[in-house]
Amino acid sequence: MQFNRRKFLKTTIAGAGAVLLSDIKSISAPAIDTDPFAMVPLGKTGIKVSRIAMGTGVKSINRQSNLTRLGKEKAVALIQHAYSCGVRFFDCADTYGSHELVAEAMKGIPREKYVINTKIWRYPGGIPEPERPDANIVVDRFRKELNTDYIDMVCLHAMVDPDWTDEQKRQMDILENLKAKGIIRAHGVSVHSLLALYTCIDSPWVDSVHVRLNAYGDKMDSYNPAHTVKMVKELHKAGKAVIAMKLIGEGKYRNDPAKIDETLRFVLALNAVDMLLVGFDRTEQVMDYAERVRKTLKSLTAERG
Repeated sequence: MQFNRRKFLKTTIAGAGAVLLSDIKSISAPAIDTDPFAMVPLGKTGIKVSRIAMGTGVKSINRQSNLTRLGKEKAVALIQHAYSCGVRFFDCADTYGSHELVAEAMKGIPREKYVINTKIWRYPGGIPEPERPDANIVVDRFRKELNTDYIDMVCLHAMVDPDWTDEQKRQMDILENLKAKGIIRAHGVSVHSLLALYTCIDSPWVDSVHVRLNAYGDKMDSYNPAHTVKMVKELHKAGKAVIAMKLIGEGKYRNDPAKIDETLRFVLALNAVDMLLVGFDRTEQVMDYAERVRKTLKSLTAERG
């Protein structure tokens, strides 16, 4: 396995420039729905999600984030605004402190009308408690905080080690059992290293992967996006749901429309990403981003003929 990882990365890095150039220019796939909020399949999970999703954890730690710092009233209003625009996937995590905000915002809306993802933190720090209970105990707490009988998807958060599937085997088995019981619908992982990302490709346990991806290598697992692109394509080929995050460089491009547009074109042209995850902190950002996605999709579709 170690040899395969080294070989894979060596090959990826050696051809990085060519891969990046070909992926930006290669748009031979069939035309797709240009609605930025179209409901699309999330890999092979059986779950359908809006193409644009709302992240709730920008600049997050110890259950605080840009969203929580808005205050409850404004945060709930922002989530509700995103839903009214067409967002149907809300991305949470134990480190974000957003469970109760999403629960409050979705009060009165039929549960089947929206999708919740959340993440379990396994490392020291990050959340106030020193204990790291097993996944079943954590998921029970999450369900109470989210005021829901089931959670659509639960991920292991920020895996870095290439052997994370060995280290987290107990938690993976527990989550598999919870899926069998209908307590969760799918399980996956968010990844913060190239080798951890590579491990996802051949793991049958992985339903979905949160991948850091933009056109510039900011807040990504490699300074060169091409290193990640090759793995994203392999993940997609393996049937994993691919959720692209850090699309605005964790807010770095929020005032740089050209970089936002370039990243959208770069990511959508890959034809290997299921969903775009964005951490909004102002209501006007939702439709601004949506119109940029719509424009990009129309442009790509026209170029495909």
